[in-house]
Order: sequence, then C-alpha cells, then structure tokens
Amino acid sequence: MATKDKTILFVTPPYHCGVVEVAGSWPPLGLLYLGAQARQAGWRAEVYDAMTLRHDFKEITSRLQKTEFDVFATTAITPTFPDAAELCRIAKTVNPRCTTIIGGVHPTFSAEEIFAEPGGSIDYIIAGEGEPALYRFLINFDDLEKRRQSPNLIYRDDGRLKTNLTLPLKKELDELPVAWDLLDWRNYSYYVIPGSRLGAVSTSRGCSHSCTFCSQQRFWNKMWRGRTPRAVVAEIRQVHDTYGVNVFLLTDEYPTYDRDRWEEILDRLLTEKLDIYILMETRVEDIVRDEDILAKYRRAGIVHVYVGAEATDQGTLDRINKEITVADSRRAIELIAEYNMISETSFVLGFPEETEDSIEATFRLACEFNPDFAHFLAITPWPYAEFYQEVREHIEVFDYRRYNLIDPIIKPKQMTRRQVDHAIIDCYRRFYMPRMSEYRKVEDTFRRDYLLRSMKLIMKSSFLISKFARLGLNPKKLMPDMFKA
Repeated sequence: MATKDKTILFVTPPYHCGVVEVAGSWPPLGLLYLGAQARQAGWRAEVYDAMTLRHDFKEITSRLQKTEFDVFATTAITPTFPDAAELCRIAKTVNPRCTTIIGGVHPTFSAEEIFAEPGGSIDYIIAGEGEPALYRFLINFDDLEKRRQSPNLIYRDDGRLKTNLTLPLKKELDELPVAWDLLDWRNYSYYVIPGSRLGAVSTSRGCSHSCTFCSQQRFWNKMWRGRTPRAVVAEIRQVHDTYGVNVFLLTDEYPTYDRDRWEEILDRLLTEKLDIYILMETRVEDIVRDEDILAKYRRAGIVHVYVGAEATDQGTLDRINKEITVADSRRAIELIAEYNMISETSFVLGFPEETEDSIEATFRLACEFNPDFAHFLAITPWPYAEFYQEVREHIEVFDYRRYNLIDPIIKPKQMTRRQVDHAIIDCYRRFYMPRMSEYRKVEDTFRRDYLLRSMKLIMKSSFLISKFARLGLNPKKLMPDMFKA
C-alpha cells in the first residue's frame, strides 16, 4: 500500500452547455466514490470542481500551480472530452512529472481514437467501473511494471495500444464508500428552491434495456444492480444530518427497476420523516406500474420526476428500441401530475427522416401530453453507440463539444441543420409562452412557485439565449413576460 505522501487530484472539466446547469450546481458524486478508493489505497485525495466554480483554463492553471499532486484524474462524457483532454495537457505543463488518468463513458469506448496520435497528455484510461480498478492502480503505482498490469487499464506502449483485463462489475454496491467530506458543500444548491443545499445519491447502476442511442446500457453491460434500501436511506439520512442537504438528486437512470426494493426505499424514507425534496428519473412504464403507490412517492419527498418520452410517434420509439408505448408516456405524465409531482420529459428532433411536418406533429402531441416541463433536444448519436453507425452518413458535425443534445449534428434528408436548430427554438417558444399565465393560476403555493422559478431559469438559460441570438432572434422581445422580475 502506498504511503500518504502521494496525492491524487480529481478535477471536473470546465464544460458548460446550459442544459444540466440551468436548475442547480450538482455535486460530482462519481469523484467522491473514487476519492474514497484513493484513501483506502493510502493516498491523499482532493476534488477540484472547476465546472461548478465556473473556472476557466487560466484560473485552473493558476490553481494547479499552487497544488501538489502526483496523479491528475478527470472523467468525461463525449461533449466534455475535449476540455478533459485540455485539463490533462495543463496538468502535464504545470507538473511534467505527474501521471494523468481519465475515465468515463467516452474514454472507455474511444481509446483507439484518444491514443491515435503520439505525444498526447493522457497517460492512462481506466475503462468501465472505476472504483476497484483505481484502487488497484494506486496500490500498484510505485512499481511501474505492476502499475501497467492493473485491471481495466488502457494505455500506449511503444506506439501500440495495450488493453488490460477488465474486472467483473461489483456485485455489492453497498460496499463502496463515498468521501462526502471532499466537497465544499456551500457550492451546491438547487436554484428552484431558495436556500437549498443540493446533494446526490446513487441507488443503483445500469439498465437492462437496449435503447440504440444510449451509452449506459453498453457501459454497464446491460446489467442492473441495486443497492439495498437500508443503505440508500441511511446514506440520505447521513448526508442530510451531516451536511445540511435538503434536496437530493437520485443520479441513477433507473432506480425503480425492482418494484419491491423501490417500495421499501419509499417506506424507509417515510419512516425517517426527513424534511427533504427528491428529484429523480425513471421509465414511463414504471410510473404506470406504480399507480397504486404514487402517493408514497410524494409523501416520501419526491417532487420532480423526469421520464424519457423521447418521441410522440410509435414508429420512432420502435426505431430507437425505446421499449415503451406512446400511450404509456401520456399516462405516466398524467399520473405524475395527479399526485402533485412535477413532470419533466424530452422529445428528440432531427432524425434523418425529419421534416417540418413531423416536427410540428411532435410539437402538437407534446402539448397534448402536457408535461410541466418539456425539452426539445437534437438527436445526438454517441460515437460508440449502436445508433451512430445507422446515421453516420447524415452526420455533419464532428466537434465533440457540440455533442450536447442542443446543437444539431445530423442533417436530415429534407432539412438543413439550421432549420432543425430554428425548429427546436420555436418549439421551446411556443410550448412555454402560454405557461406563465397558467402557472400563476396554480393554487398549491409550493407547486406554483416551483413552476414559475423553473420556467424563468429555463428561459433565461445561456443555452437558449445563445440559440436565439444565433438565429437572429431576441428572446426578451418574443417572450417579455418570461424576463420580468
């Protein structure tokens, strides 16, 4: 085991596209799991959340110049990868003797591209599930030969790509500790609820479904693993009591997969009687399945539920293998509203067969679904997803920074990308313009304030304002009511 004279510095890429950051500043939960593994390996660990602090590369360079570190670590999805690679370059410039490692979905599946050119600043990729692999890497660090034999490692050796054996996915997720104290909790809040402190908890990993545009099912080998209800609720209690967190994001894509386990989580939350708010995502069919226990959702603290409707046309849903029906999507959104929770969903535009008429049909049905919040997103095939090969000939944009669900990267056969871009903005404008007056009439005070604050955050977000500007539109003139104090 290494002695505690070595430090691993985890840094978040300073990438901003506006979608995720509209509603809050989100704790980098994955790095807290990794930081705990570093400590178990005998290392010091530090988390520098440059994204949340909104530091640019100049500020990051200055910070690194004042920080001692032996290993520099970061993580990336596709749109954040260029900034993550730049972080590694800066780290090497500031500290040429440091070792740089990167993990996450994009590096796991794009190693050949990342290491294609010699002289890069990334020394190692840790592929797949990072915690056990990082522990072994740090334990082996002082012996270069052993280090290079560490599991899940991908690296370049004499110009050749070396890929080590991958550890099996961990069965007992409860055994993974979280280094909560690595964060400055004052930086994390949910803007929709004034005075809140925002935390994040993972109840499970993976998904057993096969959506062709998704990366998660491939990353987790189409396996779903759940933590025990006892551990999940104990962790929520601990973070609430220790750090004053009163808003929790459930970070997993599919917390409700096992109905009995999920209901036990709800029951334990009800027993704890915590004064908290919970934000979550799940699948539409599970909301329909759980109609008889949705009252428990709300009493347990769940106030906001995102479900991925994705499309209003059954043919499109079948094409991307979403394994849901339009009827289930509609019913799920109705049920969320019935039980006084906020509903949020998304509709994906810009498929190769997209036309102005098909977008209009999607918009009209989205209005009929009547979610509290709708996002109109540009279809974005990740370069390692099954869907990428299907639409490859229609892709016109190869700058990964723009693979953000906002900027169209596919040119439909009968539309330009600019037309798709304009259509996305127009859907937002028409969907939200009538909402302000509707939300002001909501009788429930919490729900009314939540809806109004959320809508103003969405409409004032940098990603929408920049989209309006690119298209020569002025959002303040188009929707003046949105910009009133």
